[in-house]
Amino acid sequence: MKREEIIEISNQYIMNTYSRMPLVFEKGRGAYLWDFDGKKYLDFVTGIAVNNLGHCHPKVVETIKRESEKLIHVSNLYFIASQALLGKKLVESSLVDGRAFFCNSGAEANEAAIKLVRKYSKEKFKSNDRYEIITMENSFHGRTITTITATGQEKFRKGFEPLVQGFKYVSYNNTDALKKAVSDKTCAVMVEPIQGEGGVNVPGEKYLEEVRKLCDEKGLVLILDEVQTGMGRTGKLLGFQHTSIKPDIFTLAKGLGGGIPIGAMVAKNEIADFFTPGSHASTFGGNPFVCSVALTVLEVIEKEGILKNCEEMGEYLTKKLKGLAKGFKFIKEVRGKGLLIGMELTIDGKNVVNSCIERGLLINCTMNNILRFLPPLVISKNEVDEAVEVLGKALVEVSEKS
Repeated sequence: MKREEIIEISNQYIMNTYSRMPLVFEKGRGAYLWDFDGKKYLDFVTGIAVNNLGHCHPKVVETIKRESEKLIHVSNLYFIASQALLGKKLVESSLVDGRAFFCNSGAEANEAAIKLVRKYSKEKFKSNDRYEIITMENSFHGRTITTITATGQEKFRKGFEPLVQGFKYVSYNNTDALKKAVSDKTCAVMVEPIQGEGGVNVPGEKYLEEVRKLCDEKGLVLILDEVQTGMGRTGKLLGFQHTSIKPDIFTLAKGLGGGIPIGAMVAKNEIADFFTPGSHASTFGGNPFVCSVALTVLEVIEKEGILKNCEEMGEYLTKKLKGLAKGFKFIKEVRGKGLLIGMELTIDGKNVVNSCIERGLLINCTMNNILRFLPPLVISKNEVDEAVEVLGKALVEVSEKS
């Protein structure tokens, strides 16, 4: 089948919910993808921080083959061995004394956290008025009706009114604004350790500690959305592990399954206890197949030096990007942590993305003017050099045309 045929069929039969590039990929390996025309691309998008181990990591593929022949799905009406082991691994790795709930996506994980914290707050404090959750401007928490309400970006909420009650928004990295927003109705604060979709916004070093302190003082639940920052993306297994704090609840998805859909919500025991049989569920969540794959992903991260490589290559890529930025007046800032890096421009980033694609490099642009770099955590120095060289040529082209 040719690329043009696939695009034509897609346009006819698939809902128009994505602004797609005219690309159709056939295979991937490591940091590279090949399209249906045989052209090779260096992938610095990785499914938007999903393929943290690169494409078709041999150990992940081996597990997929083995487990697909053994047991794919059974209901959560029964105990599931790999689910139990994955829950144990996540709890022990996070050092949060709690329990996990498994689902299929980041939005579902955040939805579960929102449901749990409302139930906990109402029942523990014997109050139907204690239900509001404070989230941050420019945050992103998912696409369900509740998680777009939690998301602090108007563009995601527009057209879907009436929205779910009980959310307030304050500016990110601003604990004074957060303190002023807390009321008798507040039950929780929900925040990303680094805002990914919102523009790779990295807070001050003490921000999460200050939020944790405020939550402790006011008896609020602290929910950390680790959907993009988790699974090694920042150089630690979880983004909050760069600090001294522990959340009451955290959520995961994206990189957890190495490309296989899975989400997780982990809560401290005293909060997790408020989810009882029938209060929440997921048909596919935590089935034997996906949990076995996720266990392999965690094993590879642990045993193959993935976090160290992420930290080293993140520093190297950031240094290279900052060096590149000196030659272009429209580059405002390079920021990030690990291999979650943004380059803020004073111009629209679309033309830079398109120019990179033409040269065989896949990057992403968010908030219209922030180039986002999300290479696999197994990326090599030579591959970083290749990407920066291509980006430099794209920036020159855009500069000459502007």
